[in-house]
Amino acid sequence: MNFIENIREGLRAIQSNLLRTILTGLIISIGIMSLVGILTAVDGIKHSLDQTFSSLGANAFDIERKGMNNRGNQGGRAQKVYPEITYEQATQYKELLSDKATVSLSAYVSGATVVKSETDKTNPNINVIAGDENYLQSQSLNLAQGRGFSNYELEFGANVAIIGSEIKKNLFPKTNPIGEGITFLGRRFKVVGMLEEKGSSMGGNAGDRTVIVPLETGRQIPRTGNAILNYDIKTSIPRPDELDYVMGEATGIMRSVRQDALGKEESFEIRRSDSLLESLNEISGYLKIGGFVIGFITLLGASVGLMNIMMVSVNERTREIGVRKALGATAYQIRQQFLIESIVICLLGGFVGVMLGILMGNGIAALIGDGGFIVPWLWVIVGLTICVVVGVISGSYPAYKASKLDPIEALRYE
Repeated sequence: MNFIENIREGLRAIQSNLLRTILTGLIISIGIMSLVGILTAVDGIKHSLDQTFSSLGANAFDIERKGMNNRGNQGGRAQKVYPEITYEQATQYKELLSDKATVSLSAYVSGATVVKSETDKTNPNINVIAGDENYLQSQSLNLAQGRGFSNYELEFGANVAIIGSEIKKNLFPKTNPIGEGITFLGRRFKVVGMLEEKGSSMGGNAGDRTVIVPLETGRQIPRTGNAILNYDIKTSIPRPDELDYVMGEATGIMRSVRQDALGKEESFEIRRSDSLLESLNEISGYLKIGGFVIGFITLLGASVGLMNIMMVSVNERTREIGVRKALGATAYQIRQQFLIESIVICLLGGFVGVMLGILMGNGIAALIGDGGFIVPWLWVIVGLTICVVVGVISGSYPAYKASKLDPIEALRYE
């Protein structure tokens, strides 16, 4: 009785006890379903939240002048004042990193600004921001009406503006603001777009009180005391897991652009925007460990049930084992037959469990957000491998017991 014949005999034995095989496979499939399902759900939820956090800036970092957010003295000592990031430095950085990331340049032009229409004016609480073609996308700002800036307007600094929703309510409460004229900082601008309302949560209300103009236009607006604009640089990448690599490259480029001497500290600061993503990765790691433990415990119970059923099968087929031994089957061949039968039952249950687990995991993930349908091939392979291990462990003792039966006593059984 060779290996192939043993497989055939195992399948015949499974077919002759179909109900028992189905019930046994069901035990295994439930264990695999819980294992693959939980891990698939965690991966699906993480993928969905990755996309959500990416839209909130989790795949981005900001570069600004060092010490920009510090005020006054520290420990009785005056802090070193670093030069502003100039337009030339910002554009040079953008050109050097444009093939690996999306770089947005912006500048804070004015705060506490009064914006006027033909008939009304706002309170002096409007911020004026100058931004490039990537500014709206990098800040996750959407247009409720109108359009963004054209290439011509960006290049030549046209007097056009995108306004926040609060400015629309104050100046154009009953009319469409698109195409209307507004005046601020001594210039007249044409409204070409209006931002979606952010509301008061998470500082969104400040965005509703903002006017955005083309970056070149912001550079042309006269400032009090001829103050130099300080440019903010926001770098976004498609994949959050590449953030550390791109940040390292950005640091090297910015040091070169700013001409920071070798061995000296940087004259700029890089601030990550992915603290939420780091927390998510940590939590999802714990969830995967918990899911694996739960699935393992379920499979442990399934393996005990399988071993019990295989022991019953050995007792019921004692006479059959005696006949096979009398016809020349060795103890190794008998042991191999029962092991193959146990592994096949586990694999049949495993395939069903994997299918159900993938469906269950993606269903749970879909309740959180639209992350797409995920097939976790790693967990599929792990699940099927565990099925084989469970089959070997559960079938080893029954197979050993069957191989040690005395053929004469086995033939007398019943």
